[in-house]
Amino acid sequence: MIAIITGDISDSRAYTDQEVWMGPLKKLFALWGKSPQRWEIFRGDSFQVKIDDASTALNAALHIKACVKSSAPKSVNTRVSLLDVRLSIGIGEETHSAKKVTESNGTAYQRSGENFENLYTLGVSLALKTEWPDFDREMNLYLKLAGIIMDKWSISSAEFMQVMLKNPELRQVEMGKKLGIGQNSVSKRYTTSQAGTILEVDQMFREKLKTHLKTL
Repeated sequence: MIAIITGDISDSRAYTDQEVWMGPLKKLFALWGKSPQRWEIFRGDSFQVKIDDASTALNAALHIKACVKSSAPKSVNTRVSLLDVRLSIGIGEETHSAKKVTESNGTAYQRSGENFENLYTLGVSLALKTEWPDFDREMNLYLKLAGIIMDKWSISSAEFMQVMLKNPELRQVEMGKKLGIGQNSVSKRYTTSQAGTILEVDQMFREKLKTHLKTL
């Protein structure tokens, strides 16, 4: 089982300089492999990423969300980042591996694409699809609620989440040094971003998915 993440930048036309988000996004994607076999950006603001370990798919999606929202120009209102992203996670098999991830195929790709088309109708910015309807129903409810939190992340909250997701073992003092802020500010950003809640959802996803995978 692999995971395929399909996504696009919301209202990307509002930014004439696409490097605002494209540069940081490419840097993040490079951590998961080389383009275009592992990831590809197409049509200017759309992308697809392959994640080998399906249990880390939600964590990867959270990375992408934080990366994009923290990339908004600092001159804009920082209370809520104006840059955002829609993401669809498809979990399943890969039956054809091509030189480009966008030309590969399998149930993971199909589910990711089909689910992405339904994001607007569902009124959410993050959702997943697997072969287990009950699992999807439960997790998508959690993701919908988590999405309400993440959609309101400020630039500083998104920057905090980026550091936390990349370095989950860091203490607050160490995180403060990376962000250039004091420990009190780190604690405040942890609370404001509701990082604990987001990480709980990620942990629940991992545990429940592993349980389902054992039944295969």
